[in-house]
Amino acid sequence: MNHHLTGPQWKSGIAAWLGWMFDGLDMHLYTLVAAPFVMQLIAASSTSDPQVGRYASIIQAAFLLGWALGGGFFGRVGDRLGRARTLSLTVLTYAAFTGLSFFAQTWWQLMIFRFLAALGIGGEWAVGASLLAETWPKHWRPWIAAGLQSGVNLGILGAVLANYLLAGAPPRFLFLVGVLPALLVLWIRRAVPEPAEWHAAKAQARHHEPGIAELFRGETRRITIWVMVVCGISLTAHWAFMFWHQQHLRNLPEVVNLSAEQKNRLASAAMYLVIGSSILGNFFSGWLARIIGYRATIGWTFAAYFLALLGAYYVPRDHTALLCWFPLIGFCQGAFALFTMYLPPLFPTLLRTTGAGFCYNIGRIGAAFGTVFFGLFSHVGDHRTVLLYAGFLFLPATVAAFFLPKVRD
Repeated sequence: MNHHLTGPQWKSGIAAWLGWMFDGLDMHLYTLVAAPFVMQLIAASSTSDPQVGRYASIIQAAFLLGWALGGGFFGRVGDRLGRARTLSLTVLTYAAFTGLSFFAQTWWQLMIFRFLAALGIGGEWAVGASLLAETWPKHWRPWIAAGLQSGVNLGILGAVLANYLLAGAPPRFLFLVGVLPALLVLWIRRAVPEPAEWHAAKAQARHHEPGIAELFRGETRRITIWVMVVCGISLTAHWAFMFWHQQHLRNLPEVVNLSAEQKNRLASAAMYLVIGSSILGNFFSGWLARIIGYRATIGWTFAAYFLALLGAYYVPRDHTALLCWFPLIGFCQGAFALFTMYLPPLFPTLLRTTGAGFCYNIGRIGAAFGTVFFGLFSHVGDHRTVLLYAGFLFLPATVAAFFLPKVRD
């Protein structure tokens, strides 16, 4: 077994990892300042105003919808134009529109900017994953998955750090940090080659590449359906937690009267606990997948995610108690790291980014609906029931995970 990596493989790996890191950065800038920023945009008197939660969740839903559409759109572009070229386009898209969020003057303007930024973020997932699936050795895949997802986590921690440093500044200033990924595009276009596997498949197809309808034909149809089901259910639950746990924390009785700066620092600490522990979860999931397989690891980790949310939100808890539960919840998020290297090889080469992007990111549509839907169960300033009900979705996700196909290796 050859463990030596070539120069092009390293360049592909670095490009994908940096793309994912900045993905995480731009992804979570909004969740960290959603309540105070929306409060300012709609001229509300407090973050506990029901209108703040309603509009903030609509903006997040638009973001998740854009993520889903971007995964399908840029996935198709990636299969036609190439992985490296499309990676540049996705990074440029999310960097530009995250930066433009700074200039939003109304809640609907912020919603449009977040939707457009999400197109690039959703596309980057599929393109980066396919790039590494086609260039790195197969026996590296569980560790590549953990490494890529940890890139996202580090990007989120970067967003948290920026929020911590800018805690005393108006919320809109945080979005200027999201412009930084644009610098990555210059290096990608110069240094990262297209995978040989993609070139070979293009030459063999002779301009008769399969269309998106092929995802629902033949043996590929079963793969597409089960991946959509698992991703749709699990991502709805996951993103309900990622969005609403921040809003719940800010509106706890002992927190709601703190200063805006103190709330920002508490929100940052909570996200550090979640994301820091999820990095450990990524590598644990990668290790476990090598022993019991991808499907079993994903399924059992979803079951643990359910139990963690049940423990955290079954009864009312103060912020100190919740901070103790967040590391366990974050650790269970390692299941999502495995999708990075598990999904692309399930599909034929010229349907790889289309299939992985469409099926994984179609879950964002469910998550977009779920973010708003579960918000309807919230009492004023109390989102505990949202988080509890969303956690139960991991039970059907656990069962469905065991119907996923095996990797084509």
